[in-house]
Formats: sequence, structure tokens, C-alpha cells
Amino acid sequence: MALGDDLFGVHGKALALRSQRLGLLASNIANASTPGFKAKDIDFSEALAAAEKPGTSVSSAIESATKFRVPLQPSLDGNTVELNTEQTQFAENAVAYQTTLAFLNGRIQTLTRALRGE
Repeated sequence: MALGDDLFGVHGKALALRSQRLGLLASNIANASTPGFKAKDIDFSEALAAAEKPGTSVSSAIESATKFRVPLQPSLDGNTVELNTEQTQFAENAVAYQTTLAFLNGRIQTLTRALRGE
């Protein structure tokens, strides 16, 4: 177990997972009009549970929890991106990312004050 795991607990891994998920959702949005593009998403709960297991890296947890999204209405060109769904998921994940980041910043400030003896 790394020192960061002791200091930040699950939040460090959560931040890394949310960051990767933001990138994947942004890719889906960018490819909304690409014929044949298959939208993917990371099952955050599954990825976090996997990342918490000893010896499992965040990247392997992401790989195992990345799934193709099943569209509600398939398009004729084979693209499975539904822009409204992707934008909603992106916004929700961005808020969760900011919340996790704020928590970690608060934890770092607390540790810094403790080290200074304040």
C-alpha cells in the first residue's frame, strides 16, 4: 500500500477514475456524428471496487469496467452516441470530480497545517 493510499484513502483512486471517465465521455461527445462509432462508458462503482482490491491498478480496473453503451434508439449509421445522455453523464461526472478534488484539497491543507504545527 502506498503512502498516498494511507493519506487519501479511496479518494485518490476515485479522482483518477473520474478523470479517465471524463475523457471517455468527451470522446463520445466528440464522435457523436462519426458513422459507426460505438459509445463507451466506465461503470464507476465497478471500477472503484476493482481498484480497491490489493494488487489491482487503476488502469486495469478501468479496462475491466469499460462497457459499450446500449442506445435507446439506434441510428441508421451505426453510431451509438446519444448526445443528451453523454452530456448528462459528463456533467454529473464533472461535478463528482470537482467534489472529490475539493475534498482532497481540504485534506492536503489539513496535513500541511499539521506539519507546520498550526
